[in-house]
Amino acid sequence: MSDDSPPRILIADDQADVLEALRLLLKSEGYATEAVKSPAAVIKAVEARDYAMVLMDLNYARDTTSGLEGLELLQKLQTIDATLPVVVMTAWASVEVAVEAMRRGARDFVTKPWDNPRLLAIVRNQIDLGSAVRAYRRLEQENQLLRGTAGGKSGPTLIAQSAAMRPVLDIIARVGPSDANVLITGENGTGKGLVAQALHAVSARAAKAFISVNMGGLPEGVFESELFGHVRGAFTDAKADRAGRFELADGGSLFLDEIGNIPLSQQAKILRTIETGEFERVGSSRTFRANVRLVSATNSDLQAEVAAGKFRQDLLFRLNTIQLHLPPLRERREDIELLAQHFLKAHVDRYRKPITGFDASALDALKAYNWPGNVRELDHSVERGVLMAPGKVVRAADLGLNAAQAAPRLEEMSIEEVEAFLIKKTLARCDGNARKAAEELGLSRSAFYRRLEKYGL
Repeated sequence: MSDDSPPRILIADDQADVLEALRLLLKSEGYATEAVKSPAAVIKAVEARDYAMVLMDLNYARDTTSGLEGLELLQKLQTIDATLPVVVMTAWASVEVAVEAMRRGARDFVTKPWDNPRLLAIVRNQIDLGSAVRAYRRLEQENQLLRGTAGGKSGPTLIAQSAAMRPVLDIIARVGPSDANVLITGENGTGKGLVAQALHAVSARAAKAFISVNMGGLPEGVFESELFGHVRGAFTDAKADRAGRFELADGGSLFLDEIGNIPLSQQAKILRTIETGEFERVGSSRTFRANVRLVSATNSDLQAEVAAGKFRQDLLFRLNTIQLHLPPLRERREDIELLAQHFLKAHVDRYRKPITGFDASALDALKAYNWPGNVRELDHSVERGVLMAPGKVVRAADLGLNAAQAAPRLEEMSIEEVEAFLIKKTLARCDGNARKAAEELGLSRSAFYRRLEKYGL
């Protein structure tokens, strides 16, 4: 099915009047339907084409009361495609059979004679959920490809089973296939870059480039050159023509990380390119065009920045067609152990250590810690545990979490350790607001972001 085609529903019942009534009802709501009268025809249809869902009776000609034919059919459908939503229909007398069908994988059941509003509500819900599940399954598969997108470096898959992450997965599934601009918000280290890659992976642009640029790390003097490119001789070090990030991302996705740090003086130029797709390389009057899907990220409150006169409201409107908020790790504790096990395997493979897992004390420490640095800090703590563990399991002491929670003795620290400690403490005091932390430390934006990258914060 193409993205703009109506959802196609397969209806299965051995009564012609039931099939016709359902066809007319679903057609009135904009659904496309296909009708079959036997379990064999259902299997043949599902193997031949894709459906948004199956609406099927439990009883057919072989046995009109027990529902066994329907249960057998359901089992076969689960084998063919476990993500395909199946809603079963049954008479009041066989509701127990419908409940058994749900135990075997049916998503819901409808009693005959059905209530039209309830049936349509079930259909809408199951098609929406089925679409989200299928998109996320595809995302999980394509994440295997994402591991090689950033200069050949491996990266984590999107691990999210907590209730707090369900809205995130739902937005990825719903919005990812579109070209809508997305603004991802959340604290430092929550995985905004990975979510940006996930949105790209489920889009029609997945085969094209995914280009990322850290806006907070760009000195104002090279801002235009980095984004729009330059021609030879445009400035002292411009020894050859160079394409900018918009040009490199043509046909694909452009991820602007820390978008809140764009200098006000440059925001109009970004806005013009977003609105028209047009730009000029520095030193050239030739106009280029780029067709990009824009994904942005920030840990700042852009509405507050607009109110303070530091960010253009019209630019914000262009960026946040869809806004996606990533919860901090402390709000998705169900994911901590899963993420830790994932990072453990990656670092064990990287360092070739004979480590088999965490001991109970380590798992307790991981779950109890507040993770001010979020997923990024968890990754670094697990890496430290792998390096420090003397045996085959990582212990709580190996993770260094107690030391991170207590103020270390400055006289025992190196200059780099002191700097990293002060940056971490200032970020925590500023609630993760990088711009405010940089101001408090007396650092320029670019210098501050260079240190964040240096220390993995």
